[in-house]
Amino acid sequence: MKTAIVIPARYASTRLPGKPLLRQTGKYLVQHVYERACQAKLADTVVVATDDPRIVSAVESFGGHVVRTRRDHPSGTDRVAEVAGQLDADLILNLQGDEPLIDPNNLDLLFDLLSQHPNADMATLATPLHSLEQWQNPNCVKVVRDATGRALYFSRSPIPYVRDGKPDFTLRPARFLLHVGLYAYRRPFLLRLAALPPEPLEQLEKLEQLRVLALGNPIQVGIVEQNGFGVDTYEDYQRFVAAYRLSPTVRAA
Repeated sequence: MKTAIVIPARYASTRLPGKPLLRQTGKYLVQHVYERACQAKLADTVVVATDDPRIVSAVESFGGHVVRTRRDHPSGTDRVAEVAGQLDADLILNLQGDEPLIDPNNLDLLFDLLSQHPNADMATLATPLHSLEQWQNPNCVKVVRDATGRALYFSRSPIPYVRDGKPDFTLRPARFLLHVGLYAYRRPFLLRLAALPPEPLEQLEKLEQLRVLALGNPIQVGIVEQNGFGVDTYEDYQRFVAAYRLSPTVRAA
């Protein structure tokens, strides 16, 4: 099967405008993400999807593949779907443009999950939760899987709820999982999904993946030991810059 990684990149970020073009490291933030994606062994194509000419110019300046999209997309998934419609690929991976430290092995795992589970139209990742604070934090999305590794539910609430006692975050295999916001889709399913209206559960929790479960489609969930590092704020970016300057491993990746 042919595979593609699509990186949606938007200039008008609410919390950090111009985020993809930050370049205190000497490289654009979106360039770091692009180069990481290119290290995935199973990716045949890597492309940035953006509606902004400044990001188009930046990606072209470092030799990246970029596609100009419409401006009216309500989400990154819709932007990815527009580009997916133009690609000759069977599997499409949505990688956010603010993940400069993403592990390429995690991207390969997503493609593997769809290859190994032909009945799953979509795959995502999770990592063990490590603290009560994370479990209770509504900004940390939790997921519960069934015995086959499929998602039962995603929530901002603490799930699974512990009726008696306290949650044990040291148990392995982990019972308390933090969702990692990476998605891989079979191309036909992604195109259908983007054309559908939001579902009530999705609107209540403000989680797009609940549209898939509400429609009765399976989501295969792989487990990774470490989560990536997303840049949402300027403080996050400064943390990344510091890590990049101090760590030869980060710079070499």
